[in-house]
Amino acid sequence: MTARNVLVTGGNRGIGLSIATTLADAGHQVVVTHRSGEPPQGLQGVRCEVTDTASVDQAFTDAESLLGAPVDVLVANAGVTRDQLLMRMSDEDFDTVLDTNLAGAFRCARRAVKGMIRQRRGRIVFISSVVGLYGSPGQTNYSASKAGLVGLARSISRELGGRGITANVVAPGFIETDMTADLPDDRKKAYQASIPAGRFAQPEEVAAAVRFLVSDDAAYITGAVIPVDGGLGMGH
Repeated sequence: MTARNVLVTGGNRGIGLSIATTLADAGHQVVVTHRSGEPPQGLQGVRCEVTDTASVDQAFTDAESLLGAPVDVLVANAGVTRDQLLMRMSDEDFDTVLDTNLAGAFRCARRAVKGMIRQRRGRIVFISSVVGLYGSPGQTNYSASKAGLVGLARSISRELGGRGITANVVAPGFIETDMTADLPDDRKKAYQASIPAGRFAQPEEVAAAVRFLVSDDAAYITGAVIPVDGGLGMGH
């Protein structure tokens, strides 16, 4: 396996941290972005606000300094939620989620491909959600932002596929995180009953899909959407 220089946005907790740790354990050099505090123990980190172009540019410059080489793998994971029913959702709640989850991923990809084009190689993985394909009441903003990542990845694939750059999407379903741990037991059971696998995923199962997509074995896979959802969104 080729060791790569990886930047994981929002890699300081949850799914992002699991991805970063898994890739580091696989032999890649990994830097994570975080908005505040310190990077997780054992990982290098840089500050980044994905809604700000200057911050994104500086984060890549700082990451490349730590790595000693251009970033050749971007995992765009940073995201937020502002759930609300459609009729009650404010412009601010809609705009904030789109600006972070979709436009933020665009800003990071735009900066990442500068080095990838020069090297004629690169991997971009966008972390979407089953909600982006399946829909969810109260999440019109989040669903739209996550669905948009599919179009972003496929357009990048068509634009830069001939330069050795792949762009793919991983779409997790319900994952065992602090957020799902806080759900009432009856709601957990209801959610699990709708999942053919009958359980929530572990963050490491999402990370395993990302690990494959950045590997040499996935060189001919681009523009793909890989669900990690226990069958919840099958057919979508």
